[in-house]
Amino acid sequence: MKSPKLLIRPLVRELQPYVYGEQPKIKGLIKLNTNESPYPPSPKVLAAVRAAVDGRLRLYPNPTAQALREKLAKLHGCHADNIIVGNGSDELLALATRCFVEPNVEQASSLFKKENTGRRPVPRHIVQYFTPSYSLYPVLADIHGAARNAVPLKSDFSLPGMAELKRGRIWNFRAALSFVTTPNAPSGRGYSTRELDALCKAQHGVVVLDEAYVDFAGENALKLALKYPHVLVARTFSKAYSLCFQRVGYFVGHRDLIAALHKIRDSYNVNGLGQIAAEATLDDLPYYRANFKKIITTREWLSRELTKLGFRVLPSRTNFILVRPARFSAQAWLQSLRVQKALVRWFDRPEVKNYLRITIGTAAEAEALVNVVRKILV
Repeated sequence: MKSPKLLIRPLVRELQPYVYGEQPKIKGLIKLNTNESPYPPSPKVLAAVRAAVDGRLRLYPNPTAQALREKLAKLHGCHADNIIVGNGSDELLALATRCFVEPNVEQASSLFKKENTGRRPVPRHIVQYFTPSYSLYPVLADIHGAARNAVPLKSDFSLPGMAELKRGRIWNFRAALSFVTTPNAPSGRGYSTRELDALCKAQHGVVVLDEAYVDFAGENALKLALKYPHVLVARTFSKAYSLCFQRVGYFVGHRDLIAALHKIRDSYNVNGLGQIAAEATLDDLPYYRANFKKIITTREWLSRELTKLGFRVLPSRTNFILVRPARFSAQAWLQSLRVQKALVRWFDRPEVKNYLRITIGTAAEAEALVNVVRKILV
């Protein structure tokens, strides 16, 4: 009998999967490692979900999340046809890779010939992104068998300017699909709509502006998805709206791109309780906006306190901060904090291995973390 491993596609055998943040169940843990909201969903959301736990559970949910799409369209000043809802924004990032990128150079080359109109064709096999950014992007490219083009951010994690991108010839302005995390993760750096507009305007392939953390920033780039036919903006109900458990995200963009994504999504890709929870969330936005303010206030307080203790804290427009700790290595701090029941995130990647990413929790959790840091420094 052959080894079962030989039945698996070689591409899959060689894949390095996405690494999730830990979800330990430790009593008294200060859990600041996965960028979850420290506040529960609105009481109105919880009531709506409880009320929906009835005979409807035997039925399929609305296949297109129509009611939710209509509410989102009203909120964003567009049409429901400009929106697709997914099982978290991660599902939609994967769908975009499948929809707009060819899985190999040979197949892409044959399409070049068919579509040759005298202009340089879009390299359909390239998935492009800045680095460091969301570590799912290269995994999606690898799963699809596409080519990756990872382009370094500047040393302060800002975007290279347009002149620099053109001069360096590293960024491919004709790549099939480009992901831009804005604000950036894991740095927390915010990008202006002006610089994103310049990048989108110059790009020939599809651009996904991944705005998972945008509710903690000063501005957003949603208007670019309605301005340019090749731009999609990704949003999620997980980070700011306390619905990680339900997995609801969405894209906003040109109806032709959205219609293409609908063709390849699962038939009932968003569960019914998730749809109901997201709809109820949109009916109680003042509750969440108050939480955003609390998180931002705590973010600024924690940044100041850690700076006083010798940490280098990078400016953040998200619900986390990236810090270079004092005295010991970031990896040593990760272990020392864990011993004290404080869990943060460390990435073993060259650009950020000297940093820790700390989720912004409640004011009490931030104070507890600072006390733990002081204890370790003694």
